[in-house]
Amino acid sequence: MTVQLYARDVGSGTPLVLLHAFPLSSAMWLEQRQGLAGRFRVITPDLRGFGGSLLGADEPSIDAMADDVARVFRDQGVRRAVVGGLSMGGYVAMALCRRHPGLVRGLVLAATRAAADTDAVRAGRLRQAEALDGGDVRVLVDEVLPGLVGPTTMRQRALVYGRVRGLVQATPPRAAAWAQRAMAARPDSFATLRELRVPTLVMVGDEDALATEDEARAMADAAPDSELLVIPRAGHLCAVEQPDLFNQAVAEFTAALARTARESPDEAGRPRG
Repeated sequence: MTVQLYARDVGSGTPLVLLHAFPLSSAMWLEQRQGLAGRFRVITPDLRGFGGSLLGADEPSIDAMADDVARVFRDQGVRRAVVGGLSMGGYVAMALCRRHPGLVRGLVLAATRAAADTDAVRAGRLRQAEALDGGDVRVLVDEVLPGLVGPTTMRQRALVYGRVRGLVQATPPRAAAWAQRAMAARPDSFATLRELRVPTLVMVGDEDALATEDEARAMADAAPDSELLVIPRAGHLCAVEQPDLFNQAVAEFTAALARTARESPDEAGRPRG
């Protein structure tokens, strides 16, 4: 089943497509849209079932989510873009590189991992999916939310934590269950990283307990043309917890790509007003 994703599309210039974390929506990219749209065309889709996008009837699959994003490129008139994904969005970004490599001119992987789930993590996802099938998002608030932000945010950024909690509470339970099953079934992506032909920026918060610095370093080591950035005083949602540092890194990475390969008009998509 074809699912058309709702996507926010702001700014002009080199296209930058940002894919959100679980169990949030493109609302998490608010400060990226505000901070980067002055220099780039920032496109932030809601992955299927989240935000303004329908879930559809397909079997749970990260590959299906990547194909959805590929359709966003076509619908928005974008030939190639820098693609960034945080956590679940990183899984989708790597699947996009595997299935639609011609769309990606640069890759940003934040707070994510290339390895498949361990048996224990997979079992936890499937147990949560069963609970969510009952229509209750409390499992997300009780079990997922505590790992999304770091201790510095918990102590010093009450508004950020409150915003994240609100986004988690707004998550449709069926979409969360579907996504957990999709992530549980995803393959190892190290081969995808080793075959990349585009620059890669890997980022991780130094307080991230879900995607560790060691895992980020392993991804950067696998990708042929890569750099690793550790963001201080940030947990899993480093783009939300430290938006200025995140935006600066993404802006420098994207601007360097734009300088090295002057884009054609059709690559940037339709003229922007």
